[in-house]
Parts: sequence; C-alpha cells; structure tokens
Amino acid sequence: MEWMSPVDSSFLHVENDTTPMHIGAVSIFAGPPPPFEDLRAMVAGKLGLVPRYRQKVRFVPLAVGPPVWVDDPHFSLDYHLRHTAVPAPGSEEQLRQMAARVFSQALDRDKPLWELWVVEALQGGRWALLSKVHHCMVDGVAATDLMSVMFSDDIAAAGANGQAGGGGGAGGGGGDATGGRSAGEWAPAPEPTGAEVLVRTLARRASPTGQLEALRRMAGAPRETLRSLAEIARATAAASPSMRPVGASSLTGPIGPHRRWSWAQARLSDVKTVRSELGGTVNDVVLTLITNGFRELLDSRGEDVAEDRVVRTMVPVSVRRKGERGVYNNRVSAVFAGLPVGLSDPVRRLHTIRAEMDGIKESKQAVAGDVLTSMSGFAPPLLLALGSRLVTLSPRLNMHTATTNVPGPQQPVQTLGRRMLQSYPFVPVVGSIRIVVAIFSYDGGLFFGVTGDYDGAPDIDALTTGIGCGMDALLALAAPSPKARRSRAKPAATRARAG
Repeated sequence: MEWMSPVDSSFLHVENDTTPMHIGAVSIFAGPPPPFEDLRAMVAGKLGLVPRYRQKVRFVPLAVGPPVWVDDPHFSLDYHLRHTAVPAPGSEEQLRQMAARVFSQALDRDKPLWELWVVEALQGGRWALLSKVHHCMVDGVAATDLMSVMFSDDIAAAGANGQAGGGGGAGGGGGDATGGRSAGEWAPAPEPTGAEVLVRTLARRASPTGQLEALRRMAGAPRETLRSLAEIARATAAASPSMRPVGASSLTGPIGPHRRWSWAQARLSDVKTVRSELGGTVNDVVLTLITNGFRELLDSRGEDVAEDRVVRTMVPVSVRRKGERGVYNNRVSAVFAGLPVGLSDPVRRLHTIRAEMDGIKESKQAVAGDVLTSMSGFAPPLLLALGSRLVTLSPRLNMHTATTNVPGPQQPVQTLGRRMLQSYPFVPVVGSIRIVVAIFSYDGGLFFGVTGDYDGAPDIDALTTGIGCGMDALLALAAPSPKARRSRAKPAATRARAG
C-alpha cells in the first residue's frame, strides 16, 4: 500500500462527471501494423517496469488521509489493451474524431487507471496507438518517460525485474491475475480491507516521518530556509497581478462531458531559425505561434481583439530533479503568462512574450509554487479535496487557457520494428476553461494537441490553423535574404491579417 502525494491526489479530487482527468496521446506509426498478439506480448513484458499499471486507487474512509495505491487482484491486460480501426478512407480527421470520443470517456476508478488502444486502417497503411493514463499517475514529463519504456522494442529489462519474471513474454500471461501462474509471474499483494486502510493511514499520520524530516532540514539549514522564504515572498508579489480572475470571454464558461480535439505541427528547425534571427527561446517562439492561433480563433468568432487584449495562460513547469527521472508521479509547478493576442505584428508578439517570460524566470514563480505545493502535505486531506473541487467550480478562474510544452526524444522511436512518425498530446479541460493546448517535441518535430469542450469550442480548428499560419509568418520575417523575406512575407502577411 502506497499513499499518493498531495499533488497526485488533487487530480482525483477535481475529477467529476464533466471533467475526466486523464492525459494521453495519439502516436502514428509507419505500417503495416504488427499482429495484435505481438503487441500484447510486448506490453505484457513491460508491466514489471511500471508497477502502477497493475495497481488501483483506494480512498481512505472518512478522508483522513490521501488515496492509496494497492495491487489489483483482478488485473487483466485484455481490459486495458484494446483494438479498433477507423472506417475507410482512414483520414486524419476520422482519427481525430474517434480519439476525441475515446478521450471524452472517464477511466474506471475500480481498475488501474490507463488504457492503450491500437488503431488500424489509417491512410497510407499507417496505424496508431492511442494512450490514456490518469493525471494522478504521471505528469507530462513522467508520461514521456513512460512512453519510452512502453513503446520501446527493448524488453530485456522487464525480464530482469523481479515483478515481471517470466510472465511478460510471448506466452501472453504477462500481468493477468488469472489462474495457473508460473513461479516467475506477478502475484498481487493481498488487497487490504477498508478498516486496514484506515488503521494504517491513521498510524502513518501519527508518525509523519516525511514531514518531520522536512522540518529537520529546515532547522538544520536556517540560511537556506530563510532564503527560500524570501524567494517565495518575492515571487508571490510578482505573480499577484496574474492571480486576479480574468474577465468574461468566449474562451471560458460552462463545459460539458464531451470533447473536440485538433492538432497542428511544426518543425523544430524552423522554430530554431526564428529564434536565431528574431531572438527569444524555443518556448517563446512556440508561445508566439499559439498566440496567433488564439488571435485567429477570436477573430473568427467576431470578437474585438483590441491592441491591449491578452489571453492569460497557465504554463505548467516541471520541477523534476535529475535523480527523479523514471519516477512516475507529478512534479510540476505553474506560472502564468499573458499571450498578447491584440498585437498584429508577429515580431512584437515574440518580443513581448520574451520579456514577460524573462520576468517570470527572474521572479522564480515556479520555484515558489513548488515549495507552496509541497507545503500542502501539512493540510488535512479532506480540506485539500474540498479546496481542489472549489477551484474547478469557480466560474471565473485566473486564466483563460493552459499551455503545456513537454520535450520528448529527439531520435526515432520504434515499436515492434515500426517507426513512430508523429505523436500528438491530449490534456484535459478543467473547470470553466474551454480550450487547452499541449505541445510535444519528437524527432525534430513539434506536435500540438488542442482540446476543446464539444459545445463551447466547436471551432478549435481555427486555432490549430492559426498556429500553422503563425509559423509561416515568423519564418517569412526571419528569412536570411531580403529578397526571400519579401517573397515570403506577402502570403504570410495575408494570412496574418485574417487573424
């Protein structure tokens, strides 16, 4: 039995009938698709490397402690690994529509919180893997680590793991909790009763080793503690303007249980060209592309995009340390940035975003947020649960959207000898936020996944189209030769005016 961290459990507490809290991706592979049984055997062989995939959530009676992870005695790989196909002609639009329906469905809390769908019959002989995993299990960086484990052709490490043993090979017995286990197969620990979960949690709270250790560290390093507190105070003061509720906008409002999902892509080399010629970081350029997407979306809705108009976005920031790589939990903080959608000049947008992000880094908002989040471990779990739910019920949050950028492997990934071509991320909309954007970098590409509420954001394709137009406009302005700049600026400017 293992207790969740406050951050991990918060993703369970905010989940409700209209807000499923899983993250995921659609990864497209070169064909032909492998035999389904081969893929099943590969996944079975990896389960020993990711114990959480065979564990389920149990809530502590009376909410006296955070939820706990326990082995699922009825685990069946065949429930979590699914097989489907899109109808002819197998277009990307059909794949996106199918994925949106699957992503709209909440994961069953009585089972391990993940699914993996094999999708066949895509145009060009391609196929895809659609993955869903609850946010209480992983953040974006951990999900990328997880993908590199589950999708890799290397299964030797699984056999060396004591939990995996010989059960993950081609025999297919893998992680199934069915009869006839061999000596090397995984055997779940006995599931505790509700009374046992309660007693063990109370005993843990009576001796909070981790909290006492944190206090000892603070007492043992008073200078560092005071310095951290000073940084928190300075960062909180710098972030206070971004904590005010945003005004009314079509980007926020009530959401329902169904989702739309769209995507876009860009080349990392193009982004780096813009960065080299016009300044900023890769992340600054990416946020500038997204700014153009929101500008075109709002313009297509007939909204006034005044010069001073800003779309406020939350930007999750990984605070995972080097030694925590491969630990599948949530180690994220957040900062808040304004996307200057009112600026028509792409270069002014980039420079404005660069200046704001530099100021955010200087204020150390992310570090302060991480420290404050870790302090939530001292609060009663019931209050944390209630607080998480109140945040999502608030009709006016301090942001219009959220934007997350997760780096992935920059070399090709192979699954059963098939190369992964693209991978588009999915993140959930929460509370009154109707649109969120995720970016995943892989093998020289940037892949944008945009999630929208089905009724509140039926036009998110305008946003993803705007991302592509924004890339064209910046590239035209960053062209090294004046002649090339003039020849490319005209079509880009024409598209930019549409936003």
